[in-house]
Amino acid sequence: SFAAPPLWDEAEPFEEDGITIVKTKQVPVKPISPEEAVLQMNLLGHNFFMFRNTETGEINVVYKRNDGDYGVLEPID
Repeated sequence: SFAAPPLWDEAEPFEEDGITIVKTKQVPVKPISPEEAVLQMNLLGHNFFMFRNTETGEINVVYKRNDGDYGVLEPID
């Protein structure tokens, strides 16, 4: 199971063109499957979860869609 807690790094607020970023969060990206990532996301009560995909080795994000299904964001070059 995924037991590593997220690491919080409070940063100085950043503002540019009306966009304010008030927090930077560093999280562990344990290698897990997309299905396990969805389970972890739901366990934490979040609507997205970043992880290292065991199938591809890439950093991915799973997210809950408005229709109740789930999606995966994968990087491309």
